[in-house]
Amino acid sequence: MDNYEGRIEELGIKIPEPPEPVGSYIPARRAGNLVFCSGQGPKKGDEFVHLGKVGSDLTVEEGYEAARVSALNCLAEIKSEIGSLNKIDKIVKVRGFVSSAPGFDRQPAVVNGASELLQEIFGEHGRHARSALGTSDLPGNIPIEVEMIVSID
Repeated sequence: MDNYEGRIEELGIKIPEPPEPVGSYIPARRAGNLVFCSGQGPKKGDEFVHLGKVGSDLTVEEGYEAARVSALNCLAEIKSEIGSLNKIDKIVKVRGFVSSAPGFDRQPAVVNGASELLQEIFGEHGRHARSALGTSDLPGNIPIEVEMIVSID
């Protein structure tokens, strides 16, 4: 078993407390050796790190940062479901929804914030299939929502 929790500590990253769901759903669900994480936004504590549309209200770099925070929230929900991130075998799939200004087409660069974080933590096991989608609006005016599927040992 890999020591991803130790790697997270080495990187100086803190896995937050899992955010409360904002609707009628569960944040993560295990099915066999897969864990499906519901969409998470860029919330730190009680506040969002950024709000608005990428490409008008936010830069690509700010969207990238928001994607990292959203991925950390996914990991928090997954950890809450399975007890330890060391149980993760690999990151299977990431889906990022980017609230985009009209004409904005750099969604992959924004979602790289989540993807690159996962590769920093999990190495080759963090490489994953991915979708980076633009949307006109997200709940609460958040700039990004990230979903994740992981396999566990």
